[in-house]
Amino acid sequence: MHLAGGIVTGIGTIFLFLGGLGVFRLPDVYNRLQAGTKCTTLGAFLTIIGVGIMEPSWFWKTLLIGIFILLTNPISNHALGRASCKSGVPLCKKSVVNKSKDFCKGETK
Repeated sequence: MHLAGGIVTGIGTIFLFLGGLGVFRLPDVYNRLQAGTKCTTLGAFLTIIGVGIMEPSWFWKTLLIGIFILLTNPISNHALGRASCKSGVPLCKKSVVNKSKDFCKGETK
């Protein structure tokens, strides 16, 4: 069980590292939110579940925490993206498509 938990935790930490690298390297808020949502949600979930696999007495608690992360992280990042759009945070100059243009139209301050 320790080996399987270690592998799952290791995969989770790789995703967390890639998410952190994406937040550091990507050019604007909206791209950073994407890296923060996808990589860190999966990374945190796998890391916590890996700990639950290594310690079977903690598994149900870690599963509950993981489900909470799976539900709340995308919702919170959506709220951050929406608030950024409504407050007028511009896209990167290299961005080609702006599908939120109609959503934020007339709602910026």
